[in-house]
Amino acid sequence: MKLLEGKTGWALLAAIALVFPLFAQNNYLISVATQTFIMAIAALGLNLITGYTGQFNLAHGAFMAVGAYTVGILTVDHQVPFWIAFLLAGCVTALLGYFVGLLSLRLKGHYFSIFTLCVSYIMFLLIEKWESLTHGPVGIMGIPAPTGIGPLQFGTPLSQYYLVLAFLVLGIWIMARIVRSLLGRSFMAVRNSDLLAEALGVDLMRTKTLSFVLSVVYAGFAGALYAGQVRFLGPDLASEVVTFDLVMFILVGGVGTLLGPLVGTVLVTYLTQSLQFLQDYRMVVFGPVLIALIIFLPDGLVGTWLKRRARRADAQAASKPAAPTSVAPSAQEGRSHA
Repeated sequence: MKLLEGKTGWALLAAIALVFPLFAQNNYLISVATQTFIMAIAALGLNLITGYTGQFNLAHGAFMAVGAYTVGILTVDHQVPFWIAFLLAGCVTALLGYFVGLLSLRLKGHYFSIFTLCVSYIMFLLIEKWESLTHGPVGIMGIPAPTGIGPLQFGTPLSQYYLVLAFLVLGIWIMARIVRSLLGRSFMAVRNSDLLAEALGVDLMRTKTLSFVLSVVYAGFAGALYAGQVRFLGPDLASEVVTFDLVMFILVGGVGTLLGPLVGTVLVTYLTQSLQFLQDYRMVVFGPVLIALIIFLPDGLVGTWLKRRARRADAQAASKPAAPTSVAPSAQEGRSHA
């Protein structure tokens, strides 16, 4: 298990991802892996606001749709180059997330979650009904693939796989820097106790809003990559089903862990592909599994493993015999004189 820890474990996962296309049987599997990595980027963002800051956002999938539609509208309707549209997708999502966060984060607990669920439904209706902007139920077709950068071209499934993999690695690295910084400690303090965090000098509203904006920026960029990879968008991307899938990913992998969203996304996607013959009954299968997971492994796979590792380390430290204490020379001399 030592190989799975620290930088060695991350390097091993990166190596597996790099060589995966060599063993993939066809382009379909490579495309599925690419979409899996895109969803993992979005799940990383949801994990920041939910796992590290303790705010259960149910509009995350809708923000992913905002990023995707920004790219689709700009590239198809206004002929904006892909990478400029990609950057603007992050900006639009961040701006919208800022205003939604200012409104929603004044609420706490279930009220915040219900409010964001309503926001998600409003975004879905806007995308479905605002035909002059979003093309309505017809959707946006003919979205261009990411344009090449120098000698690098991204017109094939293999090249897009490595492009998305690079963004996933970058996203994990940035998230690691965030959660291990003083800012990340502020997020976790808010998660543990609002009152205690405020007593320690943490500005609650500013900290929550910043976490919300950062999380939806991850969703926006994931949506932008999704648009360039799938090249067709429909209103279903903004439905609550996408958000519930993202929630399932982080619950299975482990809420509040860096590796959890990646593990959960890959595992659930693999099971979904393996059980395609049960597609119509997917929730009938996943529902009881998810309930059992929450009951028996409430911290998810990665969270449970980390807790067991910590308990083993504590047990080993407690079982080590205490080092013998040497008697000071002055004390020994005092005894001899006595």
